[in-house]
Amino acid sequence: MQAPGQKRKLDIGGASSLAAQAPGGMAINPYSGRPFTARYWEILQQRQRLPVWEQRLDFIDMVKKNQTIVLVGETGSGKTTQIPSLMLEALPNRGRKMIACTQPRRVAAMSVSKRVSEELDVELGEEVGYNIRFEDMTGTKTILKYMTDGMLLREAMADPTLERYAAVILDEAHERTLSTDILFGLIKEVLVQRPDLKLVVMSATLDAGKFQTYFDSAPLMRVPGRLHPVEIFYTPEPERDYLEAAIRTVVQVHLCEPTGDILVFLTGEQEIEDACRKTSQEIEGLGDKVPPVLVLPLYSTLPMDRQRQIFDQAPGPRKPGDPPGRKIIFSTNIAETSLTIDGIVYVVDPGFAKQKVYNPRIRVESLLVSPISKASAHQRAGRAGRTRPGKCFRLYTEKAFKGELMEQTYPEILRSNLGSVVLQLKKLGIEDLVHFDFMDPPAPETLMRALELLNYLGALDDDGNLTELGSMMAEFPLDPQIAKMLLYSPQLGCSNEILSVTAMLNTPNPFMRPRENQRAADEAKGRFNHVDGDHLTLLNVYHAYMNNQESSSWCYENFINARSMKSATSVRAQLMRIMNRFGLELKSPDFQSKDYYSNIRKCLLAGFFMQVAHLERTGHYLTVKDNQVVALHPSTVLQHKPEWCLYNEFVLTSKNYIRMCSDIKGDWLIELAPHYYDLKNFPQCEAKRTLERLYLKKSRAGS
Repeated sequence: MQAPGQKRKLDIGGASSLAAQAPGGMAINPYSGRPFTARYWEILQQRQRLPVWEQRLDFIDMVKKNQTIVLVGETGSGKTTQIPSLMLEALPNRGRKMIACTQPRRVAAMSVSKRVSEELDVELGEEVGYNIRFEDMTGTKTILKYMTDGMLLREAMADPTLERYAAVILDEAHERTLSTDILFGLIKEVLVQRPDLKLVVMSATLDAGKFQTYFDSAPLMRVPGRLHPVEIFYTPEPERDYLEAAIRTVVQVHLCEPTGDILVFLTGEQEIEDACRKTSQEIEGLGDKVPPVLVLPLYSTLPMDRQRQIFDQAPGPRKPGDPPGRKIIFSTNIAETSLTIDGIVYVVDPGFAKQKVYNPRIRVESLLVSPISKASAHQRAGRAGRTRPGKCFRLYTEKAFKGELMEQTYPEILRSNLGSVVLQLKKLGIEDLVHFDFMDPPAPETLMRALELLNYLGALDDDGNLTELGSMMAEFPLDPQIAKMLLYSPQLGCSNEILSVTAMLNTPNPFMRPRENQRAADEAKGRFNHVDGDHLTLLNVYHAYMNNQESSSWCYENFINARSMKSATSVRAQLMRIMNRFGLELKSPDFQSKDYYSNIRKCLLAGFFMQVAHLERTGHYLTVKDNQVVALHPSTVLQHKPEWCLYNEFVLTSKNYIRMCSDIKGDWLIELAPHYYDLKNFPQCEAKRTLERLYLKKSRAGS
């Protein structure tokens, strides 16, 4: 028996035709060959109530007659769970080929596949599975595979015509993520070469006309969704602090409104955890006169078991005759369209979300808290009307909604660093990027910056062709700079250490800092600090974790996030397999050697030589070449200000910060990246004068 409950999902590959049989559960499951369990019949009744169920025969008919379909269904219509399993039914002669359903978010791929495996009465990882970066939960029997859009893009490198699939479903297409946009262009080409491949593009918003036009006037199918009206309230004046206003609204709703769960949209993990804590404290402080609450967070890095708590029942009344309790969920925009939570009657929408923004002039990509679009605001409000008439409290004015919010969210491809994308497209054999069929072409300057980055890293030659190094870099599910660093590591004899650092950089922050124990947490972190910076500190944490037999209790005692460490060991093992496939040596330098740490830092520089800042005489840092004034991020372990500082991230908050920093030597810049530190095209600055002295010193030493 599988565990109950998750987002709603659809029908078996022939199971809907069995639905009329006696609910004694004796029918045989065509996928597993075993009799259906009682749980299957129970879930089937829920599925039959979904709006999409009524149109299942029309959908199957449409799939048989068309190669491409655009399907628009309001969030909660059941399309994400039901359409993929209907595809199994619509394509009975697909042989060994699978159905792929892409999701923009990892959380959705995991939770939806879990729900569908329950709906089809099969084990997750067997007939129904999911595949996300660094986690593959599929097997030889898998026929329906949920995956992030980035993973399908990666599979296309090895299988350009997607021969393993009979159909591809691009879900949440309205979110227009970077990978989804690239998949549009790729699959459009594949459809011409493979007339047998079916494509369904699913969107929750009504701008389907654009998708239809792009896919050569594909037919449109609409599925009704939200069943109940939602009353919308605006604030009379703009709110100064949306977090405080959101908590205040939640408490007010809990005290004054009839029963029903509350969903609050916030922008990130820290903010959500803070809000959960403050709300719980505030409602507990009101005593047992008010109904009980279950306050839950929801964001992408939350462990699966905690994510699933959002589907739990709300608490019952404190005593017979009292009003029942309610669930209060604080979520990122994951809950906007990707996940449907039943029982939500009240939505609190502060009107913000974190969005990626890229400035190609100074090569800075950062996550900024920005106002949402009108389309997002409409989606958020819609979450309140799923089970009965609901209310949406928008913490901004109606004037701001009408006059200040954009109609649609700007596609991610127009606001991202395209380094990884260009590398993937080159690997897929697409040479002419300018004429690639983008739904919304990115700015030429952004494309040029990406080509320049890849050329400096040695992934592309001067004619823009993929080099052998570039081809290997594309095989790693990593940023190009990190892939370059990893591939360079055997030359400096520290590939084991760089593997560990890379794994740590690709997992959530391992350092816990609970509010009630900040001092103890800071002292614990101090025990891992390395004088040369944050990367070597991460390496110290990884080594200590392995030396303590990967113990969860050791993590707890040292304020280390055990889940992050577990994830790091898994990521490291997968990257090691790719290294082995290329025959790259895995070795470590002698720990006693004076070059042990300097070789690791040199290796970091081999990938990140374009992300270096120089300390000016005035005491502030300037980024090399771009001359942006920056400061070391408060989270860094560096106790001194090195003359040259390598950084992984440029963070725009109250001021420009550089995060994840390491101390490096000026000599290494001209040793490892002379092509980038060529003084002929270098702006006048203190860094240039310092480099001139270093070049002079080097030429004297050589003569």
